[in-house]
Amino acid sequence: MSGFIDGQVRKAGEQRGFAVMRLLTHWNEIVGEDTAKMARPVDVGYGREGFGATLTVLCTGSAAPLVQQMLPQIREKVNACYGYSAISRVRVTQTAPVGFSEGQMAFQSAPVQKAPPPAHVIAASKELASDVESDGLRRALERLGQNVMAKKKST
Repeated sequence: MSGFIDGQVRKAGEQRGFAVMRLLTHWNEIVGEDTAKMARPVDVGYGREGFGATLTVLCTGSAAPLVQQMLPQIREKVNACYGYSAISRVRVTQTAPVGFSEGQMAFQSAPVQKAPPPAHVIAASKELASDVESDGLRRALERLGQNVMAKKKST
């Protein structure tokens, strides 16, 4: 699926100034989970004078002072993503993007909590991976087996 929509997403991002789509798609990894919960990139603007662009981040009014203090770190991490000093300034925009009546910030939905697999699936996956000597590999194979067996049962 990503191959089909990659061009469309890239074109939409480039219209907003995001020449490197990784900034949008991996924002949490680039700036860290704590910063990503408070701020989201909305625009990259290129001014007429000087080198470098201005990254605009969106946050709520209550988080703005914290985000303002983190601007040098945000700029440094974003430039590391670009691979050069593409961003010279970071600007903070304060708003509640879900509307005035709610007054809440809904950047990301809450993660879906997966139900643990049934006991017989866990036991079967442990039995299948019991011959593996490496602890890390054995645990990874157990999780893989649990995911595969649980999916087969539900379909």
